[in-house]
Amino acid sequence: MDALLLGIYALFVWLIFFKFKWLPWTTTSMVIVITIPVVALTTLILLLNVFAPSTSDVRVLKYVVNIVPQVRGRVIEVPVEPNRLVKKGEVLFRIDPTPYQLQVKALEAQLANAQGGAGQRNEELKAAVARTSGVRAKLELARQRVEQNRDLVATGAGDRFALEQAQTNAKELEAELASAIANEGQVRARLGATVDNDQAEVAQIRAQLENARWELSQTTVYAPSDGYAINVQLRPGSMTAAFPVTPAMTFVETQYQIIGLFGQNELHQVAPGNDAEFTLNVHPGRIFKAKVDSIVWAQGQGQSPISTQLPQTGMAPLPPNRFPVKLTIDPRDADVFLPAGAVGAGAIYTDDMKAIHILRMVFLRVTAKLDYLVLKLH
Repeated sequence: MDALLLGIYALFVWLIFFKFKWLPWTTTSMVIVITIPVVALTTLILLLNVFAPSTSDVRVLKYVVNIVPQVRGRVIEVPVEPNRLVKKGEVLFRIDPTPYQLQVKALEAQLANAQGGAGQRNEELKAAVARTSGVRAKLELARQRVEQNRDLVATGAGDRFALEQAQTNAKELEAELASAIANEGQVRARLGATVDNDQAEVAQIRAQLENARWELSQTTVYAPSDGYAINVQLRPGSMTAAFPVTPAMTFVETQYQIIGLFGQNELHQVAPGNDAEFTLNVHPGRIFKAKVDSIVWAQGQGQSPISTQLPQTGMAPLPPNRFPVKLTIDPRDADVFLPAGAVGAGAIYTDDMKAIHILRMVFLRVTAKLDYLVLKLH
C-alpha cells in the first residue's frame, strides 16, 4: 500500500513538473518533492501503528478434548466417522458392557439379601425386647417371694431353706436379665448404625450398586459437544482403559477463539469494545468484522518456573514477545466455518484519530485480495 501511495504521488509530481510544467523543476522543488513523501509517510505510519495497530498474525484457536473412557474394556463399536461433524450427545464408541452388567446383577442380589437381613434383625429385636420383658417380670416375682420368705423366717413360721432357694432364684434371674439386656443392646446397635435412613450394610451395598451402574453407563462414550473426531484410530476389538496419557481419540470442538498477536507497544491505546477487522487465508478477499473482547496481559516470558536453578537469560536479552488480543467475531459471520489453525492479518481501530482509520482499512482489504494469489512454481 505504501508503494501505491508513492505511485499516486509520483503521478502528480510528473503531471505538475513534467507534463504540464506548472512549476519549474529546480533543486529547491526537487528537495521539497522528496522530503514531503518521506515526512508524510513516516508520520502516517507512526500514527497508524498507534491508533490503528495491525498484525500479520491472526489465528483461529479451537478447544481440543482428549477422549478418555472412565472404564476399561474391549471396544465393540465405533460408529463415529473421522473428520465428520458430530453433534453433542452422539455416540463416539462403545465398550463391552458384559462384565459391568454382571456386577450390577450381583450387587442387586446382595442388596436384596441385605434388605431381607434387616427385616430379620427387626424381628430379632422384637424377640429380644419380649425376652427382656419376660425375664424382668419373673425377677420381680422372685424378689417378692424372697421378701415373703424373709418375713416368714423372721416370725419363725418360715423355712430358711425356702428363703435361700428364693434368693438363689432371684440372683439367677438377675443374671438372665443382664444377659437379655445385653443381647437387646447388641441388636439395637446393629439396627442403629444407619446412613441416609438405611442400615450401614444396606447403605454400603447400595453405594456399591450405584457405582456399578455408573460404570455400566460409562461403557458408552458420547461427544462432549459439537465437533469433529480427528484421526480416529480406535477400532472394534481394541482394548481401552481410563489412562489419560493414552486417550482413545482426539475431539476438536466447533467452538473457537480468534486471537491476534500484537507488539507490546502497540496496545496502549487499545481497549475492550474497539472495532476490529481481520482476514484469513482460507477465505481470500473476505473481511471479518469483530470487536476487541480483551487483551491477555500475560505471556511465557512473564513466568518464572519453579526450579532450584537460577533463571537462564542467555548471551543476549530475549526479544520481547507479543501479547494476544482476543477478538469477538460479528454475529453476521458467526456461522462461517473457521478451521482450527487458520491464520491471517488483522487491525484494531481505537477511539482516536478515526480520520486515518480508512487507510488501515484500505491496507487490510488489499491484503485480503492478495490472498487469492498462490505463489508457487509447481
